[in-house]
Amino acid sequence: MKELWDLFFTFAKMGVMTFGGGYAMLPILQREVVESKHWATEEELTDYFAIGQCTPGIIAVNTATFIGQKQRGTAGGIMATLGVVFPSVVIISLLAGVITAFSHLAWVQNAFAGVRVCVCVLIFNAVFKLWKKSVVDKITGVIFAFVLVASLLTDLSPVWFVLLAAAAGIAAKHPKKGGAAK
Repeated sequence: MKELWDLFFTFAKMGVMTFGGGYAMLPILQREVVESKHWATEEELTDYFAIGQCTPGIIAVNTATFIGQKQRGTAGGIMATLGVVFPSVVIISLLAGVITAFSHLAWVQNAFAGVRVCVCVLIFNAVFKLWKKSVVDKITGVIFAFVLVASLLTDLSPVWFVLLAAAAGIAAKHPKKGGAAK
């Protein structure tokens, strides 16, 4: 039971400290889950992000569910999920009634502009950390470049990019006749 509450409070702490959505939570997830708690490796967390991106729902919530499930089964997945969403539900419920009354004020608009810039930096930091762990050879570099360019030039769903990248990874790393996998 102690481990379930640890999952809940760890993810609740991340939920209350994160502004800007699931992507902004990625660096905090990496620090807490990989470096502090050792609940997942960098590679596992990267896989959870990828799966969380291409499944319905918010990437941070999906990732919390995966990690909780890995640690303590279904109960762990439920507790981690509740932990990560609980602070948002409470804060949004409190703010919903008053935000429209103050949203027209210049200092509120300026504060939101500052938070948006901060969130962009946090997302960039998460992308850079993921990039260092994911783009490890020429094959993954080509996959990265293709997905980057294709995502900028098309309106394809991220699910297609994940599926195509997975297929490319399998094809590129699959043992060929008369040779071994790299």
